[in-house]
Amino acid sequence: MIVRSLVRALLASAALGAGVLLAGCNSDEISLASNAKANQPVPPKLVAAMTEKDMDPQSPILVRLFKQEAELEVWKQARSGRFELLKTYPICRWSGDLGPKVREGDRQAPEGFYSISPGQMNPQSAYYLSFNTGYPNAYDQSLGRTGSQLMVHGDCSSRGCYAMTDEQIAEIYSLGRESFFGGQKAFQLQAYPFRMTPVNMAKHRNNPNMPFWKMIKEGYDHFEITRQEPKVDFCEKKYVFDAARPPNATRDPVFQASAKCPAYVVPDEITEAMRQRQQEEQTEYAKLVAKGTPVARLNSGIDGGMNQIFASHVPNGSTGLSEGGDGQGLSLVAMSRAPGTIPPTVNPPRAPYAPTEEPAVAAAPSQPAAAPATRVASATPATQQSEGGFFSGLARKMGIGATADTTTTAATTPAPAPAKPKAESKPSLAKLITGKPAESKAAESKQAAARPPFKPSITDNPAPAAEAAAPAPKDTKVAGSAPIVSANSFESRFSAAK
Repeated sequence: MIVRSLVRALLASAALGAGVLLAGCNSDEISLASNAKANQPVPPKLVAAMTEKDMDPQSPILVRLFKQEAELEVWKQARSGRFELLKTYPICRWSGDLGPKVREGDRQAPEGFYSISPGQMNPQSAYYLSFNTGYPNAYDQSLGRTGSQLMVHGDCSSRGCYAMTDEQIAEIYSLGRESFFGGQKAFQLQAYPFRMTPVNMAKHRNNPNMPFWKMIKEGYDHFEITRQEPKVDFCEKKYVFDAARPPNATRDPVFQASAKCPAYVVPDEITEAMRQRQQEEQTEYAKLVAKGTPVARLNSGIDGGMNQIFASHVPNGSTGLSEGGDGQGLSLVAMSRAPGTIPPTVNPPRAPYAPTEEPAVAAAPSQPAAAPATRVASATPATQQSEGGFFSGLARKMGIGATADTTTTAATTPAPAPAKPKAESKPSLAKLITGKPAESKAAESKQAAARPPFKPSITDNPAPAAEAAAPAPKDTKVAGSAPIVSANSFESRFSAAK
């Protein structure tokens, strides 16, 4: 038993130490060492779920990300050879807009297909744990797209990354680590703007990214059909999925992202299944467009999104570009515990409406709250006057008129709410992002080192501290309450952001 533990520790050091020069978003260079965070065991409830789904604990995994839904899925290969969904994690924060990353500093979280090797796993990330998405891949490079250090990490703060809570990334990291111990050389990461359904394709039909989305949807469909990791190649500056050697060829085709595509075929069973799927979805898409499915707004100016379970626990929380609305429906979700610790520095996206374009919608959060207060305040004096004309005169003759006036004044005084408009004013997103100069790298390292090195599993302990750190706002103040975080706190965590 001791020998097995020693061998396992050596394997961990070799696998995790392979990424010596990789780092999390704005983290320092990692060292050749494994630590308690990186070696946390897979939680017992996840192990039980694997047993129930007939999965080996060290079988291959595959990860899918969806911006609009703000969800991360971990799929795992069952003993049947097919991938089955193991667990879905709500994403705490992603930044940018729907669409692929194009250039350094555009705040975009990448979209596309990426390969995660052991060398991309970072046990020493300043954001608890992380792994590098591998952006830019060969397709991105063929288009001249730039950017680096785009991660999936903890700390619930993003500037081009997909951010989870520390407890969530600890689980995801452990699943990836075990798959490497089981022999998987790299696991596939598929990042999408939304679930590639006919409804979502119809909603975003006028988006300029639609040609790109249709291209990566082929890989999405291949996985949905086969439940196998699709083979990804690039040629003529496009994605190619599950390409195989032609029947009369003597060797496998060689692909280069910027070169002409070689001769290849896609297996007949996949081709036929794709034809049927595309035909069915095209029919449904046409019906949705014909009946006038609303088109999603372009250029919303909102920076990214957040799953509603997290938005419900953050002051002034909003789901942004993710599904869930502007916060008015978050009070019910707030009754559930957040899956992990939400740091006090989290910067939620702005509410998804634009006052200049849709004044009726923009006014909705404040008007309903103000109107009832006005009606109640005016109704009480009116009732007193209509019913108290005779009695008020009698009271004055008896010398108690002053008391009556005082009572009326006291009843009407609480009605105005002068502080309400101030509480509902929206903070400036630009001020939150660029308020003050960033801290030095040494200060950031000191800040990261000060955080606790170990977080409990979210499967076994739902992290009640999340609610204490960020109490759920009341229903009437979710959409407009003032932030409790200083304007420079978000920028300081991303001093060298890409």
